[in-house]
Amino acid sequence: MEPAPLAEEAFGVLREVCASIGVDARGARLLRLRSNAVFKLQGDVAGGELVVRIATAPDALTRLPVVVAVARWLADRGFPTVRPADEVADQPIVHDGRVVTFWRYVPSRGRPTTRQLGRVLRSLHREPVPPVGLRTLTDPLAEVRHAVEHRAEVLTATQRSWLSDRIEELTGRWHDLDTGSPVLLHGDAWIDNLLRCQDGHVVLCDWDGVAVGPRQWDLVHTYHGQRRFGLSAADVDEFARAYGSDLRLWAGYSTLMEVRDMYAVGIHIRNASGDPFSRQELPRRLDSLTRGDGHARWYMAAPA
Repeated sequence: MEPAPLAEEAFGVLREVCASIGVDARGARLLRLRSNAVFKLQGDVAGGELVVRIATAPDALTRLPVVVAVARWLADRGFPTVRPADEVADQPIVHDGRVVTFWRYVPSRGRPTTRQLGRVLRSLHREPVPPVGLRTLTDPLAEVRHAVEHRAEVLTATQRSWLSDRIEELTGRWHDLDTGSPVLLHGDAWIDNLLRCQDGHVVLCDWDGVAVGPRQWDLVHTYHGQRRFGLSAADVDEFARAYGSDLRLWAGYSTLMEVRDMYAVGIHIRNASGDPFSRQELPRRLDSLTRGDGHARWYMAAPA
């Protein structure tokens, strides 16, 4: 049987999980479908509106209890982060192989700036490591490797061979980097994971990649955003000034950018069988990589 499209499948999981805990899912709105399906519920519950995240990553069940604990720990310390919905007990919830978490909705307005992102990350990297059994980021391409090995239906044999060889080469180069002392990482510190609140303040969301590891992994997303996703040189300059150092001056910059390029392919390999946008975007990214084109434009959603 042909697998259900990801969005349809996610709506089904949402309805069933919400029904099981007595939360009304009618009118839920799909906000995002990438590494998670993210929904905003229409009705309020005690404490305010909710966002529901349904994970698609293969290791979600092992990661998400820690993700919830870290976000709650940071919120309790006053760090600007979204907060898990405390009234939903026993998070995360596992349903039919999917891992579901509930979060407080943050009303947002306007787009945050890379300067704000730089300041938030500077603060995050000064936080102590929370006592919750965080993983250490030692292999950033592990999920891409897993996708190449287990999603053969969306790749040709030539593509799989090239990707496997390239992943191993980049993994070796990653291990040779001199990254300095490890810090608490957000793990996916892209501008879209920063929410600008109604009062102009910002909060970080989407903590699925939280780990202990090299600060450079949080920083590279903004530089990669200029390379692939339309950020300007001025955006990057503002980010560097706000953070207090410029990644472009680091000896491992080129290698890290190549690792990030490869990392950004994994989600579309994983989702291509059930998501029309991933089926469209995957060939674009693979073509750029195999041709060695380091500046071809990539997209987060279908171009208008």
